[in-house]
Amino acid sequence: MHGKMADRNPVPRYLALLRALPATAGTGRLPARIWRQRERSIVELISLAAAITLTEWSERTFWRRFADGSVKKEVEGGGNGKSMVHLDSIKPYIAMPLEADDFALLRLADRGDATAQNDLALIFLANGKPRGAIAWLEMAARQDHADAMHWLARCYLEGNGVARDDNLGMMWLSKAAAHGHLISENQLRLMRERFIAAG
Repeated sequence: MHGKMADRNPVPRYLALLRALPATAGTGRLPARIWRQRERSIVELISLAAAITLTEWSERTFWRRFADGSVKKEVEGGGNGKSMVHLDSIKPYIAMPLEADDFALLRLADRGDATAQNDLALIFLANGKPRGAIAWLEMAARQDHADAMHWLARCYLEGNGVARDDNLGMMWLSKAAAHGHLISENQLRLMRERFIAAG
């Protein structure tokens, strides 16, 4: 398993730099406190898929809440028409406790960072939310993230968040081993040794 998220700093470096600026930094005209106010007023958007994992609501529930105005959304530019959810409008409905660093991790994961997706999935697993974890693990595994493959194998072999499926579990375990995951390699080696010894 990769190191704890505390070992890496997923928070954008510009925020730390912004906070360190003197009171008149920036363009030379605006004091840093104004820049900080603007930073706070920026709307944070996450994908609908990420919002579904966080709240455990169905897509249909989201569309009802968009229609009644209780959850805010925007359509992403660039012509793809992807619905993006205002993070602040769903924070009261998030199904598990998240800290500030976890939200930074969420932003990275939502942008497609495989390590962040894996680490976020582990937070879901630690909070007893395996269905949400599976979604993030699958995204990371599709990017050949060995640790995510290993955790997917465990989920399938144990029936944690998915229907138990030994074949899929062994497939993910083999893929993780093929990508150099040491625990998966050792587990497969032990299984082979036991199989040969029983033969």
